[in-house]
Amino acid sequence: MNIILLGPPGAGKGTQARRLVEERGMVQLSTGDMLRDARTSGTEMGKKVAAIMDAGELVTDEIVIGLIDEKLHQSTGGGFIFDGFPRTLGQADALDALLARNGQSLDHVIAMEVNDDALVSRITARSTCAKCGEVYNDITKPIPSDGKCTVCGGTEFKRRADDNEESLRTRLMEYYKKTSPLIGYYHAKGQLRWVPGLGEIDEVAGSIAKILG
Repeated sequence: MNIILLGPPGAGKGTQARRLVEERGMVQLSTGDMLRDARTSGTEMGKKVAAIMDAGELVTDEIVIGLIDEKLHQSTGGGFIFDGFPRTLGQADALDALLARNGQSLDHVIAMEVNDDALVSRITARSTCAKCGEVYNDITKPIPSDGKCTVCGGTEFKRRADDNEESLRTRLMEYYKKTSPLIGYYHAKGQLRWVPGLGEIDEVAGSIAKILG
């Protein structure tokens, strides 16, 4: 099964993707992670990615599709979660074509619905474990009183410099401008499903599980 998780910054896509990886054996394909892995891989594609990123230029859709193509040939049988890709209609068409060439298809596009004001409140209170990336929140999931991460035991936590209201609202506007066409695109193809993105983690996971069956 192959799915796309759509949602604005901080909607919880990463958290839900990790659960699907653990519970269903799916493979999360995060554009950022793939680019970071590629630039240190030493492969020809990796060298090309490193040169582009080191020059401060944007990696082309063609290269991202090439990286995804490599991953599709490493399938473990659980299917793929596309996180952060596609972002444009052109990328959506390219992904459909790539899956078709590999004898695969896209099963669901899950959009995480949020209230912007509530999302801003959530994100400005967010911090992550510097060691494993586990997310904490001053209001809903504070850092344990002993100062240790519940996942890895790490004691160092950090906040993103752009996790402030002004920066976040700018990122939200950019997301909506780019994503609105994708919502219509996948709705027209009958693949779009909505889940509440700001509920409890288990509640959101349950909504996703009902869609995936």
